[in-house]
Amino acid sequence: MKKKILIIEDNEQNIYLMKFLLEKNGFHVAESRNGTDGIKKALLIKPNIILLDIQFPDIDGYSIARKLKKHIELKNIPIIAVTSYALAGDREKTIEAGCIGYLEKPINPDTFIDDIKKYFNDLNRN
Repeated sequence: MKKKILIIEDNEQNIYLMKFLLEKNGFHVAESRNGTDGIKKALLIKPNIILLDIQFPDIDGYSIARKLKKHIELKNIPIIAVTSYALAGDREKTIEAGCIGYLEKPINPDTFIDDIKKYFNDLNRN
């Protein structure tokens, strides 16, 4: 059974690259371009992992992560922040909001899949 990943990201190029790499490596990928739609889509498809951008025009990813975690059906789905925020404290803010991990943008196509697989391996150990 293919692992399902939901990408919540508003940048077309970032979506294209992540989706291309993930699908090429056997993942089923759904996408959303804003937080409200992302929460609805997550409730509908129950992904194995959510990749969440932090910077959106209307609401930040921290708020989206908190809203995702409030839903009983979604609270155990791991959220990985994928963001260009790389200042001191940004990683901690994503963890506080409910994310289990943090990947910096621009993503590295050579290591991205290994990074994602690491999260799946960590989940299987727990």
